Order: sequence, then structure tokens, then C-alpha cells
Amino acid sequence: MQAALIIFVRNPVLGKVKTRLAATVGDENALAVYKYLLLHTKNITWQLEVKKIIFYADNINENDLWNGYEKYLQTGNDLGEKMANAFTTLLTEGYKKICIIGSDCLELDTGILKEAFAELDNTDIVIGPARDGGYYLLGMKEDNTILFSKNVWGTAVVYENTVVIIKENNLSYSILKELNDVDTAGDLPKNFK
Repeated sequence: MQAALIIFVRNPVLGKVKTRLAATVGDENALAVYKYLLLHTKNITWQLEVKKIIFYADNINENDLWNGYEKYLQTGNDLGEKMANAFTTLLTEGYKKICIIGSDCLELDTGILKEAFAELDNTDIVIGPARDGGYYLLGMKEDNTILFSKNVWGTAVVYENTVVIIKENNLSYSILKELNDVDTAGDLPKNFK
């Protein structure tokens, strides 16, 4: 299998996930939302015909909803370094097309993920912008981990800065549809209970 999907997840621990959301809905509700987001992410990825690898933030859970996926631990000091290390690991293992997602995007679906991998047939980088100024997906086929080295993570300019770095390095790129991450109560769908 030449293609791999990296899925970055936090371990679902009360008080440790969706902290911005928890500020308005409480820790228990934030944890429930996060577990729902994890299940959504599993549902849209499990049928993809690529290698699927979970990268846990704190520790690898041996028996959880990700059984059947490969499991690794995130390494590095900040989000950028952790993503760079994940890509480097899989590039070293010989994967030719790699995309990374988190578990925060209810609007992400299987079709968009398939589109991202297909775009890598014709371009160096594929990126899915999030409405909050970040991105929900980034894909590459070679070691372009420089994209993770010059960004201030968690800000409204992450996507914009990433495109600047792509252009500065003369890489071709494709942009997916803009989607919304779930970070605050306002990001939840109206019918979410």
C-alpha cells in the first residue's frame, strides 16, 4: 500500500480535550463532543483504501475504537514538530502519498479524503483550509516538512502562513473545500445534542 492517512488524536480524558469548548459547555459535555468527533472520524476513514495510522497525543490505547488501525505515539515539542515527525516516520517507511487530519471536523467526509489523495497524483501538496484560519488536512508525497517549521500553531494565520511557505519553496499545491473545525460551542451544528 503506497498511501497512508495520519490521524492525530488526543486521548479522550475528562478535562484534557476540547478545552475551549469546555469553557462554555463544561468538561463532561466537551468530552462527549470529542468522543462523538472521534467516532465520526472513524466512520469516514475506515473504508478508505489506504493505510490508516492513529497518532495518539499521550499514550497508545491498545483496546479502543481504533482497533484495526496502526497505532503510534506523537513525538515532538509542539504541533508542528509532531506533524513533521509523523510524516518523516511514514516517508521513511516508504509511503508515497501521505495526508494528515485531526479529529475535529464534522464536515469532513470520505469523498473529500479520497479527493485529497487523488490530488497528490498531480501536485506536491494538498491542503484543506479551515474557517478558523488553520487547516483540517495537509498532504504531501515527499519530505516537505519545512511546512511545519515556521508557524504559530492555534492562530488564525496558520493556513495563510503555510501557503506562503509552499510558494517560497516553489511547490505546486491544490486547495480543497473550506470546512469548519469544532473548537467552540458556536461551531457545533444547530441540531447537535
